[in-house]
Amino acid sequence: MSEAFMRGTLIQGIGGFYTARTAEGREYILRCKKKFRREGISPLTGDEVLFTPGEGERHGWIEEILPRKTVSVRPPVANVNLLVIVLAPEPEADLLLTDRLASRAYAQGMGVILAVNKTDLDDGLPERIAEEYRPAGIRVFPVCTRNRAGLQELREAMQGSLCCLAGQSGAGKSTLLSILMGMDLETGELSRKIARGKNTTRMSILLEKDGLRVMDTAGFNLLEAEKALPPEELRFRYPEFLPYEGKCRFRECLHDREPGCAVQEAAEHGVIHMNRLQRYRSLLSETRENWRERYD
Repeated sequence: MSEAFMRGTLIQGIGGFYTARTAEGREYILRCKKKFRREGISPLTGDEVLFTPGEGERHGWIEEILPRKTVSVRPPVANVNLLVIVLAPEPEADLLLTDRLASRAYAQGMGVILAVNKTDLDDGLPERIAEEYRPAGIRVFPVCTRNRAGLQELREAMQGSLCCLAGQSGAGKSTLLSILMGMDLETGELSRKIARGKNTTRMSILLEKDGLRVMDTAGFNLLEAEKALPPEELRFRYPEFLPYEGKCRFRECLHDREPGCAVQEAAEHGVIHMNRLQRYRSLLSETRENWRERYD
């Protein structure tokens, strides 16, 4: 590494300018060199970079983006190792979206936990969701930003990881993050007519305080299916399926209603939750269609 280069973490990017924070806490404004554009690489919040600092009011330059441990396309962030998926009774919890997010996280070696917010609206929802995800080893944390219930337990689970909060718009991610980080972050109000967040976060920002390192990212309702995922690979992203690999009648069983499927049998006996299996099959159908159309 050149002695002229410094090392830092990108904590945000706006309009082609990126803010890097060093281990000592100093921040620098940087631009991205054209070589990255030619290589088809865009800096992401969370990237570890080598950079040349600017002088005076002049910006510096990103010289190198170090190898990423993980990459999330939506929200676009790098090096996250714990995905915190935020759900709520309102808007209605989208567990298919949750499964999409979790499957992609597991494919990259991220951990996954679920934070079920707004428990004052439905205090039974966290346990109903936990029943579905417990066989996968995914922990569920009931929280309520209104009365601050459950926040300490969630904070402890997030300590020591670079975390990202993701999930539906309107689930209360920004409010939850504001309280967890002790910061006054911009939040949206929930529209009663369309049950969606308004004026919510528009960019990804890495926040650090009191041992917590968390990405503040934009909310979203839809995550498109991956175009280049072979259908036979999807089942390996479901931890509760893995003990049954090699136990089905057919060696290449995709757990899609094939005769003698050990995963189907486990679901019928309640060892795997049937709802999880059914949503997996919905995603498998999409994956097959996208695989057939990947060159179109």
